[in-house]
Amino acid sequence: MGSLINALPGAVSQGLVWGIMALGVYVTYRILDVADLTVDGSLATGGAVCVMMIRAGVNPWVALFAALVAGGVAGLVTALLHTKCGIPAILAGILTQLALYSVNLRIMGGKSNQPVSVDKYNLIVSQRYVREFSLSNPIIPIILVLAAIIGILYWFFGTEKGCSIRATGANKSMARAQGINPDNDIILGLVLSNALVALSGALIAQYQGAVDVNMGRGAIVIGLAAVIIGEVVFKKIKHNFAGTLTFVTLGAVVYYIVIQITLLLGLNTNDLKLITAVIVGLFLALPYWKGKVSDRRSRKGAKNA
Repeated sequence: MGSLINALPGAVSQGLVWGIMALGVYVTYRILDVADLTVDGSLATGGAVCVMMIRAGVNPWVALFAALVAGGVAGLVTALLHTKCGIPAILAGILTQLALYSVNLRIMGGKSNQPVSVDKYNLIVSQRYVREFSLSNPIIPIILVLAAIIGILYWFFGTEKGCSIRATGANKSMARAQGINPDNDIILGLVLSNALVALSGALIAQYQGAVDVNMGRGAIVIGLAAVIIGEVVFKKIKHNFAGTLTFVTLGAVVYYIVIQITLLLGLNTNDLKLITAVIVGLFLALPYWKGKVSDRRSRKGAKNA
């Protein structure tokens, strides 16, 4: 029990950082209804841009914004491949992700990883201070950034353009009949999604003190896990759209707490990918199983009546 309590601050802070990425995945997966695999590459792009700029002496907040822009550009490439070249969204994302591996290596000066020590640079977040109850604790700035992002997304998706994107995701043919250009909405949605993913990558790189060209591998799985967990765990709580966005980020926190618990049980760290797959599979299957049980009870009730 004591080990779990000691591990909780790290799991929560890491979950909050990945929660930003989960918001990006939610935009494409739920709102836009587009399968986008660009995130595995754009996460590392955000980290690479941020770390290299910080190492060059740039202010961390400016580097964070640059990472946001870089992620948006990556999303734009995928969107143009899909809308202007007729390539299926999932394949367009794979192509961009593949290209980003080389791009990220270029950004990182040809090296597969680059360190950014908190001793040498003024970082926004760092895991070193995760157990301190002070302003240096990374949980505080991450929560502030998350709150700002959720507020902006809540406002944006309430605007005419935001509603247009939601309409495109709900029914593309109906949206087109209403005079909406679905291609423009898909482009904007993918840019927004990957900008958030890259922002998350920039914070993750600072948090762990280094960026690695492979840091985004499997990121889409973690993002989908956070979305599904957020929807399943907090399903019965009455909430609006802002609440949905909040629960998505909390889904990432729950995910990392579950990961910590499984590791504390003594499982081999080499099995982490397997553990992740099992956890995500269980949460994905849970709504289906619950639906089956509800249908069975309804049929049983109808027979008894």
